[in-house]
Amino acid sequence: MNELLDFFAARTEDMVALLEQLVRLESPTSSKPHLDRLSAQVGALCEALGADVVVHPRAETGDLRVAIWNRDAPGRPIMLLAHLDTVWPPGTLDTMPIRREGGRFYGPGAADMKGGVVVALEAIRGLRDRGEMPPRPIWLFLNTDEETGSGHSRALIEELAQQAGLVLVMEPATEEEALKVWRKGIARYTLSITGRAAHAGNAPEAGINAIIEAAHQALALHALNDLPNGTSVSVTRIAGGIAGNVIPPEASLFADVRFLKASEAQRVDAVVRALGPTLPGAQVAVSGGIDRGPMEHNEQMARTVAQARAIAASIGLELHTGGSGGASDGNFTAALGVPTLDGLGGAGTGLHAAHEQVIIGSLPRRAALLARLLCDWEMPADA
Repeated sequence: MNELLDFFAARTEDMVALLEQLVRLESPTSSKPHLDRLSAQVGALCEALGADVVVHPRAETGDLRVAIWNRDAPGRPIMLLAHLDTVWPPGTLDTMPIRREGGRFYGPGAADMKGGVVVALEAIRGLRDRGEMPPRPIWLFLNTDEETGSGHSRALIEELAQQAGLVLVMEPATEEEALKVWRKGIARYTLSITGRAAHAGNAPEAGINAIIEAAHQALALHALNDLPNGTSVSVTRIAGGIAGNVIPPEASLFADVRFLKASEAQRVDAVVRALGPTLPGAQVAVSGGIDRGPMEHNEQMARTVAQARAIAASIGLELHTGGSGGASDGNFTAALGVPTLDGLGGAGTGLHAAHEQVIIGSLPRRAALLARLLCDWEMPADA
């Protein structure tokens, strides 16, 4: 086994202890007090590891923190992107208690993504203990509202990412310890339909049926699917009508759109915004739009993966790659053209489910990989 892997393997129990500490500090996105408690705790751990920690207060969610090592070193920083919030409400530990079984650590938020926070902190700790901290700036961004779309953090993430030469997202790896080198982008639309009410028995012909118009619109949206090329347009909610004997004067429907390429996002968006009524007299209003672009597996991603694969091989690790139909904060940074790799956290499964778990043996391997990436990454000459 590689000496660096041996070093982190010897710290496995310390990593598990830290993971348990973080999981016990419940941190739902909806609770600012819980998030501020955890964010302050992780910030203090970063300071103990030699970081300068900058606090970015937020009124409606937990305060954001950015831990900075080697602030004045030359070159573009490597930015580690992590989030502290979870989908689990306070008290979940009472019904979903922490446990270890079969080499796995179970608990709410363990994989998504407190395991990733542990990997980031332990990689830095290991480099410092070994006297191998690279002479480059390293930033650790601690987000607090990723699970609800990063509405209070996106602008700061994008501002900082544009200064970075590489972004490493600490979301969980797959069970096979694969990086996520593509993620679908997301668009969301609401169509509000206006018709005209009439008595369903006495004068149905006098009405304009908003539900029928909504059905036409749903079929038009469905026709935009291009599943073989990774584009899905799914009508996921529809509602309408006011009474059983009234021609419905209003209806609405919601569409969830996922895409692998930015060009597909633009194609679908243009068509949706141009939708018009089918029934004479009906009105259709479209709201919503593209939420975040995709993390595309393009030429830049191929180059980024190739370098990461070579670095992994230098410590005896085979780098696997995969992707996800779900989005992360890495979508924001990749869409800006910043080299981005996702899934650097611990391997796990059961995200957002009662069996959420981290594979304990993956933690030292992920820490070793991250440490090596921080040390050996070569930025392009213009970075």
